[in-house]
Formats: sequence, C-alpha cells, structure tokens
Amino acid sequence: MQDGKGSRSPLRPSPESQRRSRLVVWLMIGAVVAVFMATTMLPDDSGDGISYPDFLDRVTDGSIVQGTYNNNSGSIKATAVDGTEYSSNGPLPLPDADTALINEHVPEFRYETPQTNFFLSIIPLLLPIGLLILFFWWMQRRAQGQMGSIMSIGRSRAKTYTTERPGTTFDDVAGYEGVKQEITEIVDFLKTPERFAEIGARVPKGVLLVGPPGTGKTLIAKAVAGEAGVPFLSVTGSDFMEMFVGVGASRVRDLFQSARKMGKAIIFIDEVDSIGRKRGAGLGGGHDEREQTLNQMLSEMDGFEGSEGIVMMAATNRPDILDPALLRPGRFDRQVVVPLPELSDRFAILEVHIKGKRTAEDLDLNVVARGTPGMSGADLANLINEAALYAVREGYEEIAARHVELARDRVIMGQKRESLALTDDEKEAIAYHEAGHAVCAAVLPTADPLHKVTIIPSGMALGVTMQLPEEDRHIYRADYILDRLVVMFGGRIAEELVFGISSTGAADDLMRATALARSMVREWGMSREIGPMAWGSQNQVFLGEDLVQTRDYSDETARVIDEETERILREQQDRCRQTLTEYRHGLDLVARALLEHETISGEEVERLIAVSRGGSPSGDATESAPSTGAEPDADPPPAAGNGSGAQADVPTPAA
Repeated sequence: MQDGKGSRSPLRPSPESQRRSRLVVWLMIGAVVAVFMATTMLPDDSGDGISYPDFLDRVTDGSIVQGTYNNNSGSIKATAVDGTEYSSNGPLPLPDADTALINEHVPEFRYETPQTNFFLSIIPLLLPIGLLILFFWWMQRRAQGQMGSIMSIGRSRAKTYTTERPGTTFDDVAGYEGVKQEITEIVDFLKTPERFAEIGARVPKGVLLVGPPGTGKTLIAKAVAGEAGVPFLSVTGSDFMEMFVGVGASRVRDLFQSARKMGKAIIFIDEVDSIGRKRGAGLGGGHDEREQTLNQMLSEMDGFEGSEGIVMMAATNRPDILDPALLRPGRFDRQVVVPLPELSDRFAILEVHIKGKRTAEDLDLNVVARGTPGMSGADLANLINEAALYAVREGYEEIAARHVELARDRVIMGQKRESLALTDDEKEAIAYHEAGHAVCAAVLPTADPLHKVTIIPSGMALGVTMQLPEEDRHIYRADYILDRLVVMFGGRIAEELVFGISSTGAADDLMRATALARSMVREWGMSREIGPMAWGSQNQVFLGEDLVQTRDYSDETARVIDEETERILREQQDRCRQTLTEYRHGLDLVARALLEHETISGEEVERLIAVSRGGSPSGDATESAPSTGAEPDADPPPAAGNGSGAQADVPTPAA
C-alpha cells in the first residue's frame, strides 16, 4: 500500500505555497537590486572625469585633439595629445561661444545625436509600476490561500493508503490465528461480494477491534485492507476535534464521502473511544462538540448500504465507555477481541522481530517466549530492540541469550542506577527487604517462580524481586492471590524481624496489597462477611457516566468492606511473619548473598534456603509453609505491577 500524505493543520499554508511566496519576494528584491546596480554601480569606461571649465581650458591650450558631444545628454568625450581620454558633462544646449571655441581649437570635434531604444527608455517608468502590481498580486494570493484554508477546515484528515504497491497482509501479522480467521469474512466480502448477495447474507458493516495497547489492532486493520486490495482510510478519533464548532461533524461527512468515491474501501478509526464515549453525561451536555461528531458518525453509518463495499473498522482499549448506539447491530455489530499474545503467538511475534538480525546459537526463542508472559507485541518488539542495543553497546556482532536477559530486566525492572550512592545501613535494609520477598516467593506453594533478586537500584525502585510465571494464567485461585499478598508483605516483615522497626521501603507494597485485598472483597466475592456479591464500579473514572455515578452500597456495607479488607491483610501479614520466622536462617543467608553479589538468581535463593534447612534444593521446603486458609473459587486476576522498593511482577492480562 502507498502512504498518502498526512493532513496538515487547516490554518497553516502548505509547504508549496510557502515556497512560492518566498520565491516571489526574492524575485522582487532581486529586480530592485538589479535596477539599482544598472543605474548607479555599473563601471564607467568613458575615461578620467574632468569638470566642464577644465575641459574648456584644455581645449584653449591645445591639449585636446579630438572629441564628441552628445546632444541628448550633454556628455563630452575627448582625447588628449598624449592619448589620454577625458569625460565631462556640458550644458544643454552648448553655448555658441563655447561651440566656436571648440571648433577653432579642435577641428576633429563631432556633435552627435544618437537614437535611444524605446524599451530601454521606458524601463525606469515601468519597473516601479510592475513591482507594485506584483506586490498586490502576491498579497491577494496570500489572502485567498488563508481563506481557502479556513474553508477547508472541515475536510477529513484521514491518511489514505492505496493499492499501487503490495502492502500489509495477514502474513505480516504474527500469531493471532483465531483473530485472523474471525475477520476473514470481511476480506471475502470485499473481494467477492456477489457470493454474499446471492444467498442474501449481510456482512457486518462495522468491526470493532478491542484489546490492550500494543497488541497490533492497527496492523490487523491494515492487513484486512491489504488482503482485500482496497483503499484504506486511517484516522484517529482525536483528528475529528478542532477549536471550531461543527468541524468534527463536517470531517465525518467528508470522510465517508471520500470513501464512497473510492467504491470499495475500509475506514479505520483508531482510538474511537475519544469520540464514541457515552452521551448525556459529559460536562457539555447535548451541545457538546464530541456528541455532535458522534451523532454525525451514527447517521453516516446508517446511510451506507452493505452492498456499497465500504467496511467500517475501529480500535479501542476501552469498549466499556463506548456509546451503546455505536455498538448496536447495523453499526459496529461485530467485536473482535485482540488479547495479549499467548505462548505460541509470542514465539511467532519474536520470529518476526528477530528477522534480519544476527543471533548467537545460544538464543532460543522458545525460552524467550516462555519468559515473557503478559507482554504485548509492542513489548516484544521493544525487547528485541533493547537486546540489539545491548549487543552493540558491548561490542558484539550477534544478539546472544544474555543480551535478551539484560533487555528483559531493563523492560520489567527499569534502567539500573548503579551510580546512586547508598549508605551501608540502607544497603543492609534493602538486602533484608528483598530477601524477605524472595524467601516468601521461594517457599510458598502457589507463588510464581522466583527469577532474580537484586539490590541494584532500577528505575524508581531501590531493589527488585522478580517473579516470572511458568505459563500463562487465565483464572486466579484465592490461594494464589493470598500467597501474593504474603510475598508483598515479605519486605516489611523482614525489616521488622531483623531491625525491630519498619521503614518507608514498603510503601508501594502496602498500596498494592491493599488494592488487591479490596478487590477480593468488593469484586471477586472472596470474603466470608460480604459473600458472593460485587460492590462498586470496577472501571476507572472518565468524563463519562462514571463522573456522575453514586456509590451503590450503604455506609454499613462500606464499613464491612473496610473491616474485611483489613482482616485479610492482617491474616496474610501474620502468615508472612510466621513464614519468615521459620526460615530466619535462610533469610540471613539470602541477605548476605545480596550484600556480597548484589544480584542473585532464583535458583541460588532456593539453594541457600535448602542449605539453611540442612537439605538439598529440591527438598520439602515448601511443605511446612503456613496454610492460607483460603476460600475456594476465584477467577479474575489480581492487579500486578512494579514495586517501588520491593517486588516486580510481570503484568497479567485480565480474564
């Protein structure tokens, strides 16, 4: 596909018109300079200049032997006895006495009346007039250009991709076989619409791609257009909005009009939630410009028939805030979920991004794919690029497994801040803090496997404990969530056990643990007191319906929610204290290893714990971990993220 030129700001002149304007200005300046040079600065080759009385004196004493007088200009050119040439300007006309004197002493003196060129004579008169005309013409063009720009502000700003060159196809979309199969009908309709018309089938007018950021929704839309071989009009939702009222609706009309002129086409609106948000709850009310734009889009989508060969596609990561009228059958009547890639999808995506790069023999993409759960396609592309940068930085010509490992740590934990100066007391506190997380993660039965522990400051964290799931998770049991809470408390409890006092290093752990426990009570029905009920909005607040929503539970229920949240947190804090007390020797060994090496692997942590228990790393260290006492059945995933001072988990997709 060929990329059309992106739209410019309607009030800004195009680069071509700016270049023409500059050319006209420079031509005008050049003409003035040329006239000035022609009249004042051209060299005069008429000889040495002398005054007219001087000339008469030389004529009288016989120094001049020949000369000429111009009857039109009064200029005099004379030649002396020694061959020297003189020039002078005499009066017009020449007095009779002077004429007689010259004729008496210079017999070869001539009087000439040359004929002047008519065009050369009128140039000094026409040049100022021409410059004025040129100036007014230039001003008029600028005024017309600005008026045209203002009048064209309502035109669509969509980028148009044509079919002059082979473009993106499904072969360029790695993985997502289920998604590609679901939208193949759109391609078949655009290629052979008569097959659907014969049986009376109606192909969906609109397809909404729903998924987290970075999963390739825009790429999939381009691939549909590439497979079908039709023009592709791409625009973002924010491109419809402008400072002038009515511009959004006008651009929607122009967009659909352009698509109809092309015959078969695909219209793709990225981030459609910016204009497709629920109506009636915004601060602007019914006269909100966004609502007018949405109303026009709804009208246009009703206006074209399925037989026209125009398919509407859009992408969003917030389908919950879209207006129901936009999602009803006949508009966006098919929603295709583009989730975070599974293991096989991640492997295929890594193969695409590693193509064209030199790799070492020890780099196994299967291992990389297994170690990157929860990463989107954009994250994987960034991972490979970071690995290539590490290889170049270290002087290697190939990307090795070590470089991918460093890149993954960089993406998940952040850039290392080795230059940060920490006191010995701070290093010891951080070491025990991270050791507390690590020991809990290593001994609890359902905790994610421990990957790495470091006390080197990375990103905003002073230390990081990294856990990597062995496989993709889609549902989460209550015992797994409770074990995660214990791991979050590990840093704080370790500090209390060793130093007898807590610190601010556990601030982020407490915040994430509280949010996770509250979700267990309010949303997932994991509380004995609340029971199988969900309370409160589960979505973030936007300038939509959530802005005016009231709390859907009483003050008494809110008190019970707070009490249950506190109960869960205190119970898991006690479990954490009991676990670290039991494995206190292992805690000391891990902390000392961190102080010595700064970074240790999960296998090394397990070995040290086994040594502290007097057994082998594969012993029954986890068998004596305290029971969770968890209630059964839990589906939705807990929140995950990077701890500011302790723990880093791989982000997990919502189930």
